[in-house]
Amino acid sequence: MSEKGLYIQLYNIHGLIRGKNLELGRDADTGGQTKYVLELAKALCERDDIRKVEIVTRRIEDNEVSEDYSQREEKVNDKLSIVRIRCGGLKYIRKELLWKHLEEFVDKSIKYIKSKEELPDIIHSHYADAGYVCTELTKFFGIPLIHTGHSLGRNKLNNLLKNGLTEEEINKRYKMKKRISAEEGVIFFADRIITSTKQEIKEQYGLYENTNEEKFVVIPPSVGLDRFYPYNEKREWDDEERKIRDHIRDELWRFFTNLNKPLILSLCRPEKRKNISGLIEAYGEDKELQKKANLAIFAGIRKDITQMPDIEREVLTEMLLLLDKYNLYGKMAIPKRHDVEDEVPELYRIAAETRGVFVNSAFNEPFGLTLIEAAASGLPVVATDDGGPRDILSNLDNGVLVDVSESKNIAEGIHKILDDENKWEKYSRNGIERVEKFYSWKAHADRYVEVLKEVLEENKEEPKTFISTGKKLLNYDKFMIFDIDDTLIGNSEAAERLKKMIEDNSNQIGFGVATGRTIDSARKVLLENDFILPDLIISSVGSEIYYRDSIFPNQPKRLLNREV
Repeated sequence: MSEKGLYIQLYNIHGLIRGKNLELGRDADTGGQTKYVLELAKALCERDDIRKVEIVTRRIEDNEVSEDYSQREEKVNDKLSIVRIRCGGLKYIRKELLWKHLEEFVDKSIKYIKSKEELPDIIHSHYADAGYVCTELTKFFGIPLIHTGHSLGRNKLNNLLKNGLTEEEINKRYKMKKRISAEEGVIFFADRIITSTKQEIKEQYGLYENTNEEKFVVIPPSVGLDRFYPYNEKREWDDEERKIRDHIRDELWRFFTNLNKPLILSLCRPEKRKNISGLIEAYGEDKELQKKANLAIFAGIRKDITQMPDIEREVLTEMLLLLDKYNLYGKMAIPKRHDVEDEVPELYRIAAETRGVFVNSAFNEPFGLTLIEAAASGLPVVATDDGGPRDILSNLDNGVLVDVSESKNIAEGIHKILDDENKWEKYSRNGIERVEKFYSWKAHADRYVEVLKEVLEENKEEPKTFISTGKKLLNYDKFMIFDIDDTLIGNSEAAERLKKMIEDNSNQIGFGVATGRTIDSARKVLLENDFILPDLIISSVGSEIYYRDSIFPNQPKRLLNREV
């Protein structure tokens, strides 16, 4: 750690991330995780003990997405940059298709780190794909590793099996075996794993073989209170804010025949686990609720449903079929797009002004950031009795938890709040008053940095020593690769001169071997000839690569002639 402060890299490989105007909900890969990573990075930049933050993601050059995502480096502020690394071509592809390209991301991340001639103090991986990449980086460089899962494969696998899918179907669509394997790896190698709730540790990470409870720390995500302010806070709207509010109302008028009713609001990505169909069924089966309130579901951003990925297309098609089945025209809105940066905060406030409610009907919810946003805006909530919502409502007391496996429970929860004016006021007030204490970004960043410094202190006392080559690589100007037969051996006088040259320049020049021999044969012949041990061996005609630490564990650079 530099005296000027910490240098932190946050790895967020899939989805679309940029410094402003996030396209949250554009697809299943660009959601709460994307927002969390950017907000965390910005919050860290506010601190004097943070020198530099980089978000490392995939570079995309595709006519289907903004040119913003093709910038190799985007400067967000004086401390924060978004670094984009090419991997798997330049087309935008969903996260399940990235697994076979992650080795390329690892290699290019090593190259990028070397080009900067300094190691980050901490790397922080987000989701399983980044977890795999950062596991390889920590093994190579020995950099302390923090991980946040955001969602976990074993938990998702169990839920999908309950919904009737076979393991073969799940693995084909979601590459679940690769994901779970990567999660087991990062759980083992991470110094700390950050979770949103205690339940996440016990009920989700508890499904993994490598789980060690000492590694876990609970730091709930937070919300930007400057944007998500209370609906009843008196402010002078500027022209831009008036335009935003007018646009939202115009958009809702396109769907509703009567705007003078409470608004049931839901914001989520079009995923099966979000259980959007359960919310629509709850509303569609309850004629009294339809008379009492309107329903608006903002399920991501869409243009042509037929051109969307299978999973999203299935969910959105089901939504439209249910709207038609229950004849909810004039009562239910499914807008095609919304501006996350400016319109979403106003949506919460407009719903609160109508004395409405926010609903999170997901089958499983690791955290539930939208519940905090609703709370800060003064909008009471009905939420799934699972995971993060349990902790949030325990802290904020701003709504009710329901078992969403039965759609009627969702409707009953909504009735409880809409039918009781005192209860609505209590939940609204509690959310506004308590959110700053539990979920401000300052409190989050304070605890986060505290954990980072604990990890750095531990590593100072007992450094990671997975592969010494990684750290040495930063100082190498060149790397020489030799064959063994008739090159390193065969001329003893020349071999001695080469040994001396390598020893004299070992701080600037790396030394490796490429051979058709197997690793055992290569290791044996190098030891028999008392040759300097290489930093790496490429063996079996290029099909295998071994680093020195794994070839000659606990051996000095030069050995006497003996076998291992």
